[in-house]
Amino acid sequence: MPAYEILDDRFSAMVLPNAPIELLGENFRWLEGPVWFGDHDMLLFSDLPNNRVMRWSESGIAIHRAPADFPNGHARDRQGRLIECSHAARCLRRIECDGRITILADRFEGKRLNSPNDVVVKSDNSIWFSDPPYGINTDYEGGKGMSELQANLYRLDKNGTLDIAAADFEGPNGLCFSPDEKRLYVVESGVQFAAAANRSIRVFDIAPDGKTLAVGRTFHTIEPGMADGIRADEAGNIWSSAADGVHCIDPSGHLLGKILVPTTVANIAFGGRDLSRLFICAGQKLYAIYTNVRGARLL
Repeated sequence: MPAYEILDDRFSAMVLPNAPIELLGENFRWLEGPVWFGDHDMLLFSDLPNNRVMRWSESGIAIHRAPADFPNGHARDRQGRLIECSHAARCLRRIECDGRITILADRFEGKRLNSPNDVVVKSDNSIWFSDPPYGINTDYEGGKGMSELQANLYRLDKNGTLDIAAADFEGPNGLCFSPDEKRLYVVESGVQFAAAANRSIRVFDIAPDGKTLAVGRTFHTIEPGMADGIRADEAGNIWSSAADGVHCIDPSGHLLGKILVPTTVANIAFGGRDLSRLFICAGQKLYAIYTNVRGARLL
């Protein structure tokens, strides 16, 4: 099975014909939330239904934290701390450098959040996260619970004020900024378990104030399968999970090519030296592949 599918000649320069997909680990339950720690040369990721955060480095894979309140998405803030979306605790929280846990948001206007799913941190120290009900729909990824709020996209400013950034979603999921932070891309996954799930990635222009979003528009529709986790590279291309691997989409929404993966991909992260290694969470397995592009860096 070839590692790539070239749909646009530009994609040929973005991949390495002698760089295979490497299997880094397997026998997990469902992987999510990869985040790279360059200062420690390690990747943290969630083995979500097993209620644990795992750690990969060149020396192997180990349990980083368990139990862990069924974490999904992760990011790092500007101080290098881990920001985490907890399904079971229904909150966005920060893991301090000494291991203490700080709850950043668990309610909006007095009502409990659903199950924060994915998160990104902007250069102004604001934190943006999606809050679909996926983690409270079943016991598998957190625990059944009653939804008190619609599925929203939120912005938490550096002073701790929580606002709805966008509310017109069925199920907001993965998200990322363009390298210049003038655009925000958000996956619309629709209603979980629906027969005809929404498969679109939406894009929002960000106003000069850095926080107000224009009306979102469809950026790209994933086929086959659906988008989940997304990341931007330094040129502004968007890399998205899909049923057949990882799709690379240029800033105009044109599909350039695919990295083919044997298992449905849930989430991805650039890491390694110069952020040119793509880590791939695919069901029960963790893969990685070296690319000829670099992931977008924090400003």
